[in-house]
Amino acid sequence: MIAVFPGQGSQSPGFLSPWLELDGAAERLARYSEWSGVDLVAAGTEWDADRIRDTQVAQPLIVAASLLSWNALPSRERVTGVAGHSVGEFAAAAAAGILSEEDALRLVGIRGRAMAEAAAAEVTGMSAVLGGDESAVIARLEELDLTPANHNGGGQIVAAGSIESLQALSAAPPAGTRVIALQVAGAFHTRYMAPAVDTLAAAAGEVEASDPRVTVWTNRDGSVVSSGTAFRDLLVAQVASPVRWDLCMAAFAEHGVSGIVELSPAGTLVGLAKRGLRGVPAVAVKTPEDLPAAGALVGADA
Repeated sequence: MIAVFPGQGSQSPGFLSPWLELDGAAERLARYSEWSGVDLVAAGTEWDADRIRDTQVAQPLIVAASLLSWNALPSRERVTGVAGHSVGEFAAAAAAGILSEEDALRLVGIRGRAMAEAAAAEVTGMSAVLGGDESAVIARLEELDLTPANHNGGGQIVAAGSIESLQALSAAPPAGTRVIALQVAGAFHTRYMAPAVDTLAAAAGEVEASDPRVTVWTNRDGSVVSSGTAFRDLLVAQVASPVRWDLCMAAFAEHGVSGIVELSPAGTLVGLAKRGLRGVPAVAVKTPEDLPAAGALVGADA
């Protein structure tokens, strides 16, 4: 039984409101706000879609939501493995005991600000390419000098690069595909983010990392990482490296994962799992009302 943590784009206006009704959640979120440098209470309950799309807000907001729901998950001590998609790896690192929650939120705040600054240097973006032949999709991206930034599995690749190239991709997509522009600030997980890597590396070098208490997979290549220091370094490098969630899901299957719980703001990774890991039971924890079903799934695997 594993827990997975979503990445940027999964947030929506007001989604934290029901979570703040849980005992201690408001106090916990206040601490997360202090550590990350973002007013996460206002961001998660009051701010509109444009404000929470800002990467320096979205990143700590998503990690905070994931950790709020993780701390509320019944029987979470029975979870045997974790993985996160993109910024979700910071929540996974905290859940696995690699980073303290404070260090995870501090680093993700720095990451968000550094990536926002890098994104502002050039006008870039990202688009999801759905369906089609994978080799043909990759070839088309190469023609347009676009990077396959996210290999999500289930027939989905996210292209990243200049707006002009993304527009050309949309105008002439590979056969059998559908291209959807994503509402993000820049070409994340590409060479455009190199300045953010340097900023995050300097901060991460001052943070202590412990070896994980449970199995943890990396976005780099879907492999299991047993060293906390190595995983911390991978967190830094992935800012400018493609997310290989497809390889993570392949590794889950090889590992014989019996169930998946996706923490808040959930839905995306469970959707990918239903296409890429058919038959594996999965629960998306979108609100506190989903916690009993998630706890039952975790408990059933004990």
